[in-house]
Parts: sequence; structure tokens; C-alpha cells
Amino acid sequence: MYVNEGIRARELRLIDHNGDQLGVKTRNEALEIATRVNLDLVLVAPQAKPPVARIMDYGKFKFEQQKKDREIRKNQKVIVVKEVRLSPTIDEHDFQTKLRNAIKFLEKGDKVKCSIRFKGRAITHKEIGQRVLDRFAEACAEVSTVEQKPKMEGRSMFLVLQPKNEKQ
Repeated sequence: MYVNEGIRARELRLIDHNGDQLGVKTRNEALEIATRVNLDLVLVAPQAKPPVARIMDYGKFKFEQQKKDREIRKNQKVIVVKEVRLSPTIDEHDFQTKLRNAIKFLEKGDKVKCSIRFKGRAITHKEIGQRVLDRFAEACAEVSTVEQKPKMEGRSMFLVLQPKNEKQ
């Protein structure tokens, strides 16, 4: 953002500190008016014809902008994707352990990516892996919804679960 002497335009459409339009002025006239009221001349719309400048307290404006940005960052939720790795021949106890971890992640608000890595000849029996993922999604059904159905990618099969919203 261009301020005071940093403004290069010869003519500016000027808006005073109260928001009233003062019309088209030269840069020097605008700077003189701004210094008279002890404020800064800030270019707010450089692409307009003629460019629009406003008389304001630039330090206060920057501070307010930073405060708004901080507030926005504080309120945004960062989505984390946790991964749970299964195998097509997973035993019941291991399955329950992975399920407990996945439910814990989902309740915390994170997405869960369930993946099955096929080794050796197991790739010829994709339906076994499909059944394991379907069973996993069914077991997590009360805390999650399926965002992405099981799909193959190379030697792995993936399923993405997202936490259920409180509204649903």
C-alpha cells in the first residue's frame, strides 16, 4: 500500500478522514491537506482512473488490519488427516486397536485415512482388502461419514473418513 510521498500519481480522487469526497486534487494538494489535519495520505484504489486516496491514520489502520487477521486465524480450524494402516489379513485384536485409534482421531475432529498395503500376491485378492475397509467404515459409522470410498492407487487401497458434524 502506498503512503504519503510513496504515491506517484499526479492526480488523485481524495476522500477525507470523515469519508467525504473532496474531488480530484493534485498529489501535492492532497499531501498538504493530509498534513494539515496531521494524518497520512493512503492510496486505496491505485487501479482506478484517477487513483483514489484517503486521508487516515495509517498506523492505526495497519494495527486494526493485523487485529482482524489475528482474529480470523484464531477462528479457523486446521484440518489434520491422520492415517491408520491396515493389512488385508489383519487379526481381530489388531483391527480393534486400529479402530479405537481411528475413533479417537475422529472424535478429536481430525479426518482419518485408512490404507491397506497389498504385498506380494495379495494384490490379486483386492476384494479381501475391500471387505476390511468396508468393515472399518461400518464400525466407525456412528462418529464418521465416508468422504472418499475405497479406491486403489498402485499397491494400496485408501478410504477417507471425516468426523460427523454436530448439526447432523
